Amino acid sequence: MPGIVAYARARIGKLKDVELHFDPNSGLMRGARQIASPNHDARPAGVEADLIVVHGISLPPGEFGGPWIDRLFTNTLPAEVHPYFAEVCSLRVSSHLVLDRDGAVTQYVSVRERAWHAGKSLYQGREACNDFSVGVELEGSDTVPYEAAQYDALARVVAALCAAFPRLSPDRVVGHSDIAPGRKTDPGPAFDWPRARGLIAAGRGLPHHR
Repeated sequence: MPGIVAYARARIGKLKDVELHFDPNSGLMRGARQIASPNHDARPAGVEADLIVVHGISLPPGEFGGPWIDRLFTNTLPAEVHPYFAEVCSLRVSSHLVLDRDGAVTQYVSVRERAWHAGKSLYQGREACNDFSVGVELEGSDTVPYEAAQYDALARVVAALCAAFPRLSPDRVVGHSDIAPGRKTDPGPAFDWPRARGLIAAGRGLPHHR
């Protein structure tokens, strides 16, 4: 019997309108490019995602485009291409989703699985946020403004996540810096939280509280 599918309409970057929706059974997003990362495992028994964590990522730092996020999340980042790559190529990390500068979405890990994005972290007294969160990376840096297409895509991704997974909520969207203060700064001061929260609230038909 086909699984129930939750939908959200998105306009992604320069692409035409596409349907972004998650299959709640598989945890996969239709309408997203799929690149399977080996860097994931099962969530603890009985635990479902109830937090969305926004990150910023750029490889090399401050540079955008290219295959390097794919390569990092699939353990194939070439150390010889850039000095920074030599520092991080041995890391085993991933995120559920990445939104590139045009707002295009790539999924690396099923939302049903635990991606390795948060590291040592704490939220409202609960440690190990990877256990109960969805990681959403925006291609960007702490000091470069994020693109309008990324805010738009983030709002629609959050809407699709919340529609498919009832424990997720637009009120529970935080930054990496919120769950790992002092250790992480992303998505950084360049990320416009009031703008993001306004679009997320509008996407869900909710009042916006700054």
